[in-house]
Amino acid sequence: MVFNTGAALLDAIVLAVVSKERDGTYGYKITQDVRQVIEISESTLYPVLRRLQKDDCLEVYDMECGGRNRRYYKVTEKGLAQLHLYETEWNEYSAKISGMFTGGNRDE
Repeated sequence: MVFNTGAALLDAIVLAVVSKERDGTYGYKITQDVRQVIEISESTLYPVLRRLQKDDCLEVYDMECGGRNRRYYKVTEKGLAQLHLYETEWNEYSAKISGMFTGGNRDE
């Protein structure tokens, strides 16, 4: 994709992905789900997860899986509120951009 993905958009995408799982989800699965929309490396994703945790948008817990601990991320109430704000902002923003492409005033 030729468009850069800023921090706010990454946060929004990660919160949207994690919010789909009621009991939370783990880092590798989050990476795979996010990659369905944008190309992202794990080295880019984990700082996003830590930032969202620090901002109280995600809570973290460990669960055993196959004899090893797996770290899970779950959206908090604050995270859901932030996701709702991102969704509202995104809908307004994307409608304006789409309008520029489809019906804006163009010199011909």
